[in-house]
Amino acid sequence: QVQLVESGGGLVQAGDSLRLSCAASGRTFSTHTMGWFRQAPGKEREFVAAISWGGGNTDYADSVKGRFTISRDVAKNMVYLQMNSLKPEDTAVYYCAVNPSRRGPDGVDYWGKGTLVTVSS
Repeated sequence: QVQLVESGGGLVQAGDSLRLSCAASGRTFSTHTMGWFRQAPGKEREFVAAISWGGGNTDYADSVKGRFTISRDVAKNMVYLQMNSLKPEDTAVYYCAVNPSRRGPDGVDYWGKGTLVTVSS
């Protein structure tokens, strides 16, 4: 059974940093693009970042570019999202995803249950 388990969320102040982790189990995703979406209260789920299977290609939403960094450890089946200079508008539940796309959530193969990030002003 495939499982994606996110961790690392929490309550921080604007300007702080957080590192989210996603542990994948049940199968290896070494040949899959992995990434993150987020969903703020009352809003649709939106693309945040993606990383190719080899880690050589990354993609970011314009709203996080330059502040967030996605990485992965293929051997450990882990994906990370380093979030710096956090803003209140980054407040959302962050979801780990297999085969994410900036086009939207419809093509995602697997989802985690999410981890809440709250940024206070």
